[in-house]
Amino acid sequence: MIRVVIAELRKLRRPSLLLGTIATVGGLSALFTSIVFLMIDSEDGNTKRGESIGPKELSEALGLVYGFKLVGTFLGVVALCIFASQTAQEYSLGTLRNLLVRQPSRMKILAGKFIAMKLFALVMVLFAGALSIAISYALAGRAKVDTTAWGTSAAMHILFESALNIFLATLCFGTFGMILGLLFRSPISAIAVGVLWNLILENILAALINSTAKWLPGINFANLGEGGNPDLTYKHSIAISLSYLIIGGAIAAILFKKRDVAN
Repeated sequence: MIRVVIAELRKLRRPSLLLGTIATVGGLSALFTSIVFLMIDSEDGNTKRGESIGPKELSEALGLVYGFKLVGTFLGVVALCIFASQTAQEYSLGTLRNLLVRQPSRMKILAGKFIAMKLFALVMVLFAGALSIAISYALAGRAKVDTTAWGTSAAMHILFESALNIFLATLCFGTFGMILGLLFRSPISAIAVGVLWNLILENILAALINSTAKWLPGINFANLGEGGNPDLTYKHSIAISLSYLIIGGAIAAILFKKRDVAN
């Protein structure tokens, strides 16, 4: 299985995919972190809920990761697209047959691909966090934000906790994308369904029927990245996320193992 992981990592480091991911993640991190500091105390707000946060709040320990947390959900969508495309293209390109010649165990192939993409997601999250923090320090002076509290042990604890939560959320979105890739066997279909459901349909459904929000997968995945909120607890999101991924993953794994592979 280690060889499967190495082979998948070699695919993931292709310039077209790697540089494209770096550009996307870097752009999102720079955009949302800059909004927080450049639109500080703006009447239009500088958070995704349209609220306004000022220098006093950003000067606290949480200010170190404020921009990083804003971009967390979008990292999940990027991971969903990557996991879905890298899984489904084995069918669309006809390369799964060649993989099975070298490694007959389909479950080892599936596990190896998942481990490799999980490592890729971890690097993506760490890169986004490092860039967001660097931009926060660069813009703190202009926004008159005191960064003294950012170097305290409390800030480091918040940073570690936030990075872990965002990674878990990103991994959940990515796994969801991988499941869709196995079900649809087409990169375009898997990505379209995943993005449409998580960014549009879930928000419409939650707005029309409030009681459904806490049972929807994408909302719970995103809530993990935020560390929970008063309306939706972290433990609830963990339970719901695991339920969706375990059931969906089991179905996708069975189909992956039993389906015939076309030439």
